Amino acid sequence: MIDSNNSQDLDGLRERLASSHGRHYWRSLEELAGDPDFEELVHREFPAFASEWPDGVSRRRFLQLAGASLALGGLTACTRQPPEKIVPFVDQPENLVPGKPLYYATSLDFDGWAQPVLAESHGGRPTKIEGNPEHPASLGATDLFAQAAILGLYDPDRSQVTKRLGRISSWTTFVAQARGTLDALSAFGEVKLRILTRPVTSPTLIRQIRQLLSAHPAARWHQYSAAGSDSVYAGSTLAFGRPLEPRYRLDRAHVVLSLDSDFLTLGPGSVRYARDFMDRRRVLTVDNARGDGAMNRLYALESTVTATGATADHRLPVPAAVFEAAVVALAAELGVPAIDAAQAESLGASLGDGARRWIEAAAADLGNHRGASLVIPGDCASPAVHALAHALNEHLGNLGKTVELSPPSLDVETLGTDSLRDLVAAMDSGEVDLLIVAGANPVFDAPADLDFAAAMQKVANRIHFGLYEDETAAYCEWHVPQAHELEGWGDARSFDGTLSLRQPLIEPLYDGKSAIELFAALSSAEETAPRELVEASWLEAAATPEADSKEFERAVHDGFVAGSAPAPEAASVDFAAVAGSLGSFPEALGDSVVFRPDPTVLDGRFANNGWLQECPKPLTKLTWDNAAIVGPGMASRLGLANEELVALTVDGRELELPVWIQPGQPDRTVTVHLGYGRTRAGRVGNGAGANASKLRGSTAPWLAPVSVAKTSGKGALASTQMHNNIELETEAAHDRHLVRSASLAYFRDHPDFAKHLGHGSDQNVSLYPDFEYEGYAWGLSIDLGSCTGCNSCVIACQSENNIPVVGKDQVARGREMHWLRIDRYFEGDLDAPEVHHQPVMCMHCEQAPCEVVCPVAATTHSSEGLNEMTYNRCVGTRYCSNNCPYKVRRFNFFLYQDFETPVAKLMRNPDVTVRSRGVMEKCTYCVQRINQARITSERERRKIRDGEVVTACQQACPTEAIVFGDINDASSNVSRHKASPRNYAILEELSTKPRTTYLAEIRNPNSALAKSGSDHA
Repeated sequence: MIDSNNSQDLDGLRERLASSHGRHYWRSLEELAGDPDFEELVHREFPAFASEWPDGVSRRRFLQLAGASLALGGLTACTRQPPEKIVPFVDQPENLVPGKPLYYATSLDFDGWAQPVLAESHGGRPTKIEGNPEHPASLGATDLFAQAAILGLYDPDRSQVTKRLGRISSWTTFVAQARGTLDALSAFGEVKLRILTRPVTSPTLIRQIRQLLSAHPAARWHQYSAAGSDSVYAGSTLAFGRPLEPRYRLDRAHVVLSLDSDFLTLGPGSVRYARDFMDRRRVLTVDNARGDGAMNRLYALESTVTATGATADHRLPVPAAVFEAAVVALAAELGVPAIDAAQAESLGASLGDGARRWIEAAAADLGNHRGASLVIPGDCASPAVHALAHALNEHLGNLGKTVELSPPSLDVETLGTDSLRDLVAAMDSGEVDLLIVAGANPVFDAPADLDFAAAMQKVANRIHFGLYEDETAAYCEWHVPQAHELEGWGDARSFDGTLSLRQPLIEPLYDGKSAIELFAALSSAEETAPRELVEASWLEAAATPEADSKEFERAVHDGFVAGSAPAPEAASVDFAAVAGSLGSFPEALGDSVVFRPDPTVLDGRFANNGWLQECPKPLTKLTWDNAAIVGPGMASRLGLANEELVALTVDGRELELPVWIQPGQPDRTVTVHLGYGRTRAGRVGNGAGANASKLRGSTAPWLAPVSVAKTSGKGALASTQMHNNIELETEAAHDRHLVRSASLAYFRDHPDFAKHLGHGSDQNVSLYPDFEYEGYAWGLSIDLGSCTGCNSCVIACQSENNIPVVGKDQVARGREMHWLRIDRYFEGDLDAPEVHHQPVMCMHCEQAPCEVVCPVAATTHSSEGLNEMTYNRCVGTRYCSNNCPYKVRRFNFFLYQDFETPVAKLMRNPDVTVRSRGVMEKCTYCVQRINQARITSERERRKIRDGEVVTACQQACPTEAIVFGDINDASSNVSRHKASPRNYAILEELSTKPRTTYLAEIRNPNSALAKSGSDHA
């Protein structure tokens, strides 16, 4: 493997890239270096160890053991199995048609913000989550967290009973004692009650908490989330003198600047933002690629690598310590009032010539699009950066056009790290008699300098309410199980302010209670149904005299209250206050650590969700772990290699983590993701990774100076970045690109560039006859220019098709079972490469190499062009996988499915077979959905309409990058995509004639920043 301890290795790679001709794509440093181990890996049928047993048993020995097992199995083949009785419906429930799912509009929670969804239900049990197509916040798409909510619902590790001091109690006993405690404390004066929750936008819950606070004037409410942002409101207060929430209109923006923001893949508005942004980048034909306004442009200024930055037309990585200085330099370049021009010029010079040229070009482009530009600060950016972003937007004339401001949906005074610090100080000083922690886990994720656990033990009465008996529950007298979002009534505001409703899809599996029920029980002796409480909030939002229960039922049916979003407000920036908020900048540049929510487990709340733990991160492709992410420059300077352990020290606090070298990571910056190191997450999440909160401080929770020291040993990481590499010819075919990309200008002049990069369709000859399709011919197209690598499609496929989790050890052996993977490619230099994403699933080839080698005809070709799998016929020879050039087949080496846990059975899609050990499986184009549409169309005596069949990956995709349909229908959307000059197939020269094709990626670089060769295909 490449030795990063030797800086000459990385320097040699830089020289190789600098001297290469044409466009060169690579997935890892080992591939770029032409490492012999990597070449051997590519030539293997499976990654190293994937085809061996953990103890090194050979295939020959396996066959010997298998033969003996078959012989012994014959002895019991005639044994009569125990009888199993089945019971039919006597009275069929209303609206329930066996085999036909029902859909219910509801919403999920993302740090208090509503994620509008539709829940698919089979026989009264939710099995799949989709976006709500009528809701303005989602338009029918979802993120990966919403897709994984089903697994969270059926998690057997969720808290199941109310406990007092670790012993089983009851909800009735808890309510009686909690009220008794409040009454007893009231007898001695005002109750020193403190409530800690995650951020709350629910009108119902806010009203309940305020009622409880009004009954006890000394009580206080605190809201905290380790993944939340205090900076959004602190920055708007600096800029406008009052807290405001920005809403971004990317559908109106021609030039966008991201300041450490991952707005395309993370956050309550990411789904809608991604759709609006990509709608401005779709260029199917040369005709709609004409003109200046044909495609937007994205600049990303970043202190760590993000999926949004990877999508940018131009990305500038800068060390975290000087990130704010770079933003100041850009503001001065644009002439923002009150910025010290002399200081800014000095800052720009200190960043280097390349950075200064980038800032000048970006500022000029923004200035040329006043009123149609947009600056978006990241949630983890400092309040000063947020204030600067507001100043930039006002100076560019964007307020009221591409940026809309509205009053906060949250109670800002009770929100954030400062509020948490006040709570800890109150507990330390003995000013808290009763503490209620509802839905939060501060013992795990609070900044280390606050020492929440120690302060908490000074409170006499402690109540914990949550989905799990987590780290905070261990320090509380009472623990009350929380109901899942799909089990109870509720409401919340979506990112745009629309009031979204939540309804129960299933009775609570473990007798959990919603937060509404908890605070209703604490604040009132009278029991009120949660539905009635939510209806009262709806009535207030509806604000119409004719509103009645039927109108409420309609709102529940829709999942939201139309027109309930607040109107935008006008505001003006105080430029002098913004300039005064800027801190001093370091004279000497040191190393810094930046903390970020993890792309899959966030701040640890999803640590026990196996789907999310095993989902490869969009850029590092790591699973089941966090790491100390460093760039090639820092790795060379400190002599670091992948998986070597380093000790990170911040203010005397130390954490040991394995290293991961990430191309594009800024020098002198270490990125550590939150959410790992859980000890009471559940059987899945316990022990994975290390807790980055042990390094965080409360004054600057996202950035800190750090000391990095290499220690002895290694920490094994499970990354999929070198799994399933598609073998290419070497030097003779450097133009045989799997990913194909060009600039907008190049596409205008060379519309057929994508086809010319292959070996041409004239070579697609075959010894086998072609298939004739008289009816449907299903096909799929993926727009690489719209894919952000967000992984929503990966989790949607896993949920829809009952795909199992295999665990870290099996992933490390290359045995992950995902039917859909997203290959990530780098292009360009190590320190600031371009990044490309390519979803890869079964190609459903017309001349499929897998079909002709299967000895038992388990994989066959359908009359509609699908490459089908008959699971109960498969005997596990794996010939099909060996003969697949796309490496898209997955094999059950072990019994990965859980057939024993009762609640796991409720989760599975009944329309898809649950596979056992020894079976090959792969993408089926969601054939079950095709068949559902076929049944409906045949009953109505018509053809299946275009858009009637939507695959799981297609439905989840926020950017509509995936299109599926009948390619025999010339008017279908997929046919239009395949008719685009950007359309191409990977490995088309093999004459497999894949039904899955791609639209080459088009980017819109600024000619003032174009690198040599970057405008070519």
